[in-house]
Amino acid sequence: MLNGRYRTPQPVFSLANFMPHVLCATGHNSTVPSTRANLEFEFERCQWFNNRMNDDDWSAGQCHEYPNRGTVHTHDQLWRELQDSVTFDQLLLVILARINRVSCLKHHYRECRKSRTTMIWNVLLVLSYLFARESGTEAVITTHNNFGLTPIDAQIADTVDWMRHTCRRTCRNDEPALDCYYTFKLESYETMSKACYDCPFNVTDCFRPHCVPADGIRRSVLVVNRQLPGPPIEVCQGDRIIVDMINMLYSGSTTMHWHGQHHIATPYMDGVPYVSQCPIPPGSTFRYEYVATESGTHFWHSHLGFQRGDGVFGPLIVRVPPAMDWHKDLYDFDHHTLVVTDWAHELGDSMFLAHHHANGTNKAPNLLINGLGRFTRMRNENETLADMPISTFDVKANSRYRFRLINAEFLNCPIEVSIDNHTLLVISSDGRDIEPVQAESLVSYAGERFDFIVEMNQPVDNYWMRFRGLMDCDQRFLSAYQVAILRYEGAPNMEPQLEVSYDRVRNNSYGLQVNALNEGTESNNSISMPMLNAMDPDDISTSREPDYQFYISYDFYGKDNPIFHRKNLYGFYQVKERNRRLFTPQLNHISMKLPSFPLLSQRHLIKPDQFCNSSTVEGCEEDFCACTHVLQVKLNSVVELVLIDEGFTFDANHPFHLHGYLFRVVAMERVGTNITVAEVKEMERQGLINRKLKRAPLKDTVTVPDGGFTIVRFHANNPGYWLFHCHIEFHAEIGMSLILKVGEHEEMPPVPPNFPKCSDWSITDNHSGANDSTNKVLNDIVLTKTKEEPPTSIKIAIAIDHLIKLLPQLMKEIYSGTSSATGPSVTLLPIVLACLVSFVFSLRSL
Repeated sequence: MLNGRYRTPQPVFSLANFMPHVLCATGHNSTVPSTRANLEFEFERCQWFNNRMNDDDWSAGQCHEYPNRGTVHTHDQLWRELQDSVTFDQLLLVILARINRVSCLKHHYRECRKSRTTMIWNVLLVLSYLFARESGTEAVITTHNNFGLTPIDAQIADTVDWMRHTCRRTCRNDEPALDCYYTFKLESYETMSKACYDCPFNVTDCFRPHCVPADGIRRSVLVVNRQLPGPPIEVCQGDRIIVDMINMLYSGSTTMHWHGQHHIATPYMDGVPYVSQCPIPPGSTFRYEYVATESGTHFWHSHLGFQRGDGVFGPLIVRVPPAMDWHKDLYDFDHHTLVVTDWAHELGDSMFLAHHHANGTNKAPNLLINGLGRFTRMRNENETLADMPISTFDVKANSRYRFRLINAEFLNCPIEVSIDNHTLLVISSDGRDIEPVQAESLVSYAGERFDFIVEMNQPVDNYWMRFRGLMDCDQRFLSAYQVAILRYEGAPNMEPQLEVSYDRVRNNSYGLQVNALNEGTESNNSISMPMLNAMDPDDISTSREPDYQFYISYDFYGKDNPIFHRKNLYGFYQVKERNRRLFTPQLNHISMKLPSFPLLSQRHLIKPDQFCNSSTVEGCEEDFCACTHVLQVKLNSVVELVLIDEGFTFDANHPFHLHGYLFRVVAMERVGTNITVAEVKEMERQGLINRKLKRAPLKDTVTVPDGGFTIVRFHANNPGYWLFHCHIEFHAEIGMSLILKVGEHEEMPPVPPNFPKCSDWSITDNHSGANDSTNKVLNDIVLTKTKEEPPTSIKIAIAIDHLIKLLPQLMKEIYSGTSSATGPSVTLLPIVLACLVSFVFSLRSL
């Protein structure tokens, strides 16, 4: 790919500005030589982009133009690729592919022909590079000031300071976008390991490299780069994010989801197993590559099993230039990110199995703030007591700070947030700005993000930041809570003196609260989401009647789910102990059953009867139903989802997340302790449901009050297969999800060549295409070879083979390092000339 370091400046951000860069992302290693398949893929994707001109949100470009990809940047990338190459013949092949590609991007590949003169130029270019390397010339700046602008060695990924990443910068209107590289190594690890030395008795040991202290309780975890949370990604809108995801687990696959990013033109980078990609097997690497189109506070996390709950998550912050920030005049500093998560003391798999097959708990005993927390006082062999360190946020008096709150929880544990003696000015949710609202506290549900401003207008001192778990974390169960410290500059290095407990959390129990638990617009002491006003202008989703309206009801049902209640053996009502009966959460009485292959990247395997929904299956209210639950809508349609929590079984709560989109939250009400779809439709018929169609807030994750409903709308202008699911992992993993198919297959972006494949396999399976390459074990998903090479490259490869046979002395000079550090060996020049003449005659013989 033409991964040049810089791209066109973007004074005003728009789809027209960044779409040409989106088209460069293919998910393959940039050091892979271009092939016919790659070139045709990019040409096809460019044509796909231009076909979208009828949509007002899109702007056409020319298939042969790549901004800022001229000769200089092509050569700059060339030097980088040459340095990464291993053998001399690979160098020449890379040269040919790169020069060939610049020409072929201006025409269809089949019209590309290279002259012998250009071939000779290719060789001269390589030789000039060799001389440059011999003379010590450095083509790429490698100082720390450019950290992260080129691929990062996996050997140092878990020791570098990711806060020094070059892409973590102040965004400017006149600055070109950057390519931002990250290397993520996923490993099984342990909290309070030997890397922690004498933590917490020597508190500085808790912050040593590779020490994951958590709350001091030893447990196995899954971490990226041996950090909790994982490395932060902080970029400017329009930057390209490139992450090499290395799966170093001993067993178990993974995928990574970029929560809040919409992956326009690159839906195969969404990171959902069996929807957008195959899981990444152990020992493999997958390169995620996409443009950061959605500004604001987001996060990345594993989307496979319970890995998010075991520690696989981290911040993803996308900033904009000050001129594009609605609230730039309301704060002075944007330094602090709060990543809050519920925390168990065992692996999520173990917790899930004990809960679903026996009578184990599904309740979290504790919370962590930025990976730190306290659970109990620690005692060493000398009977010395010590407290674990907690997160501290340093501030200056008479200043205003923007805090970015990320809820990375995986259980049913909404978090109530407050700060002693301070109020919260809420300015954004899920990356989209809202009209500021002053509140005493706010509640955040799994997958949500909130930005708020705190004015440091109190006496210089230390103040508690309090986090209290609700629902399954409340006082009925384990009373999970946590604290952090807000420390004014000049305050003593000590903790606040006020009491810390589950009940002592909010400043004022009667104060105004944003996003309160199980409340709608009818509450006087809280502000629900539809009551907030968006700063974004209204769009087509609320200006016209929806083309599709889907009623999606859900609850916990007592059914013989074969995962944990096998009929006639230990069916739901056969189990006598009520605490061992497990209810099944379903959407429209259907449990999602994912296919054995990704719907997006292997759509040719989809069978006509592959999908189901409530209109195609019957009897699911009484019997257990599981299938690939899909709702299909036309591209550019307006879709309304009426989400109904029936509320008959528990007083619960479910936050729902939609991939690939933002939606407008137009209504939210709690009607009673329970409700049915028929009752909601009757309320609709009587005109009792009020929709907010002006300045309705934009979100991608929203809660639904128990015994009530939430209504959202969105413009379906991003084609692909997009997951819609409860963000509580114990619910999603047993089927509380569905898939939205937006558009037809021919309207979806093309998939990169050699994209990893997977599916069911049988030696007797003769299904066309099923045994093509889907049954191969991929040792590395960043492929280094393709099935075919351009004919010209094959010819050059033959010539190169002939050339190499004449270059034993040259190869010895190159690889043995015996040449002078100040310049090429004098004896090397005649050899080079002789080889060049031989090479030209070799070309003639072709």
